[in-house]
Amino acid sequence: MEEKSYKEYLRHITTFIFDIDGVFTDGSVVVTADGDMLRSMNMKDGYALKTAISKGFNVCIISGGTNQGVKLRLEGLGVTHVYLGSHNKIEQLHDYLNKINIKPENVLYMGDDIPDYPVMKVIGLPCCPQDAVPEIKSVSKYISHKKGGKGAVRDVIEQVLKVQDKWYDNVHTKYDS
Repeated sequence: MEEKSYKEYLRHITTFIFDIDGVFTDGSVVVTADGDMLRSMNMKDGYALKTAISKGFNVCIISGGTNQGVKLRLEGLGVTHVYLGSHNKIEQLHDYLNKINIKPENVLYMGDDIPDYPVMKVIGLPCCPQDAVPEIKSVSKYISHKKGGKGAVRDVIEQVLKVQDKWYDNVHTKYDS
């Protein structure tokens, strides 16, 4: 039996779930003298995320990280379901899907490292950035041409919204990324 192309899944996606480090960021941290860990996030990823939310898509974050600044940034973009400090991502996945009554086959999940593996095995469209670890690439139905923190999130959101004719509606709205 021939395997479906990832593009065949795009029309059925209603929900985006993302890891943070290595997906929204390049996986690097700058540690300050006070012990704060600073991350850098791509503004174009933020625009795509906010656009998806404004078009009615569900968005959830499941991350092992605990940075409250990251949570504030995501909440500022409109993300209402942010699971930080997750050591069992599959548990948070099931909790979230039950809350919003969504089937796994309607979910696009983007992760980059081993903790994402169990979730990526059960959802409809597992994706990863170009620089993900080999184990994650092996279970991904789509590997972005972009690296984590360098537009990989925008890449997958834009593809889904374009296929569903929801990316660009020729209406100029105020946007603060």
